[in-house]
Amino acid sequence: MSAYGSDPDLNVQDVTGSGTEVDVATNLLNGNVRLSILWTQEILLSADAAEQVADALRRAAAQSRSITATPEPTE
Repeated sequence: MSAYGSDPDLNVQDVTGSGTEVDVATNLLNGNVRLSILWTQEILLSADAAEQVADALRRAAAQSRSITATPEPTE
């Protein structure tokens, strides 16, 4: 089982039709965010796809913060 949880709302592929995909995932153990470009070293995105990737990165950052947040001290 992987420690990474991929963003289920992200479904972005290269505009050239090559099948290249983007994956944004959060390490559920330490909060690290992984951005992967699958099947190649680069990807060409439409403006809408780039916005989807940005939104996925924001969601991953929020999830990372919740994983790594220190609990508030109790009195």
